[in-house]
Amino acid sequence: MMILYSAALSMFGAKVQIALIEKGIDFQLVMVPYDRDRGYEPRHPEVLRVNPKRQVPVLIDGDVEIFDSTQIFEYLEDAHPAPPLWPRKPAARAAARLLEMKSDEVYFPHVIRLMGLQDRPDDPAAVAARDGASRYYLEMDALLADREWLAGDYTFADIAFYMAALFGERMGAVLGQQTPRLLAWRERMTLRPAVLPVVTAMAHYLSSQRRPVPGWLDAAVRYPGSRQ
Repeated sequence: MMILYSAALSMFGAKVQIALIEKGIDFQLVMVPYDRDRGYEPRHPEVLRVNPKRQVPVLIDGDVEIFDSTQIFEYLEDAHPAPPLWPRKPAARAAARLLEMKSDEVYFPHVIRLMGLQDRPDDPAAVAARDGASRYYLEMDALLADREWLAGDYTFADIAFYMAALFGERMGAVLGQQTPRLLAWRERMTLRPAVLPVVTAMAHYLSSQRRPVPGWLDAAVRYPGSRQ
């Protein structure tokens, strides 16, 4: 059985967990300890052994030991091609891979810049980061004008951006009514059977730590099926 090392507030670990459930793969989930004051110290020995970056997620599948959520996505698709989470045609697959990469490398840096600035929303750096995130939301909303999912079919790209945008919301980069298609997409994502249990666990953890939970997520986990 595969073993996934993740953490309660690991966006990247949650991405992999959702993908494993979507593919119907049996796996053991190991949540590494996290303390608000000490963070992940002391680091889990298996995470340290496999990942020189000392971070989750780490996936172990027999002799295969890999880290980085995107690399894990690629391995899962090769090892368990059904149901597919990348398009089959090369051009469509390249477009979906680009969207997955942009979630991490183009959108998420805005979220990183917001970390630590929640109590200073008018700080020029926070304003610039929210503006950057808003521009990206508009771009994704436009993509959804003629489709249900970001790359046409449901793919890893949807999983990646959903989790990144969830963390964006937590940091103040809020989705608004100017992106109605993206709001509807977020609701479809939240209610997927592979997604809802993962984000429900994350919401419960946030509540247990007395951290804010985005209102739309709190409503979804309390009343699955509720509208925006």
